[in-house]
Amino acid sequence: MPTVQFTANLARLTSAPAASVDGATVGAALAAVFGSNPVLRGYVLDDQGTVRRHVVVFVDGAAIHDRVGLSDAVRPDSEIYVMQALSGG
Repeated sequence: MPTVQFTANLARLTSAPAASVDGATVGAALAAVFGSNPVLRGYVLDDQGTVRRHVVVFVDGAAIHDRVGLSDAVRPDSEIYVMQALSGG
């Protein structure tokens, strides 16, 4: 099962422990996480279900291509990493 991990910044805002979930696409894996943690969805996806502008999702170290449909494929041993861009000085 793919593993989904969130940055410490997201974990600080809401409970976001790493999770091994079922899913053959990024969308399916994230949906599984959001099923048990619906508050987290709003930090990652906008109201249209697309990845928020200041959020980046990586699969096995590469940024996903489909930020709208989340159709990027994942393997059973994939690592999905979700991070928010931070700014400031």
